[in-house]
Amino acid sequence: MKIVIIKYNAGNIRSVDFALQRLGVNALITDDHDEIRSADRVIFPGVGEASTTMSYLKNHRLDTLICDLKQPVLGVCLGLQLMCAHSEEGDTACLGIFPEQVKKFVISPDHPAMFKIPHMGWNSISGLKSPLFRDISEEDYFYFVHSYYATTGSDTAAICNYLVPFSAALQRDNFYATQFHPEKSGKTGATILTNFLNLKV
Repeated sequence: MKIVIIKYNAGNIRSVDFALQRLGVNALITDDHDEIRSADRVIFPGVGEASTTMSYLKNHRLDTLICDLKQPVLGVCLGLQLMCAHSEEGDTACLGIFPEQVKKFVISPDHPAMFKIPHMGWNSISGLKSPLFRDISEEDYFYFVHSYYATTGSDTAAICNYLVPFSAALQRDNFYATQFHPEKSGKTGATILTNFLNLKV
């Protein structure tokens, strides 16, 4: 099986590669269009800023390429946000694979002092509706680091509550995405990656 991690101007790509290596999987990190199209599985991870990253994707024609992919695609963190319709970060039009909106966390005076931005740390998720969550329960915890979140909607595959309920995962057709970092989420994250690699197509 050929696994490709999309190379672009975002951080955290290597940590996903290392997580796959721990599963005995060697991935190709590339921005070559033909290599991405020919992959059996494509992973679109990232940490960064939405507007500059979308500009990079457009300049390298990766925006249209990603949207046209037919094999299973997994977006992680910034990857999830860029797969949505629009982000408040830089007032950015994103890929539009999912109709959800990306908004900035806001702490109101009504929220307890324990809430901080960015949302950083371990949280449980609920409403699991994707084959990504095979052998995962609502008692399991995942690692999050983010200041922006995707709203809930028709493509929400899991929900996390932090300040507001938001999409911890999204799924539409062959596109999957998680706001949490499976590569930093221990055994449960490894299960997510394994389930993605084992998806039936």
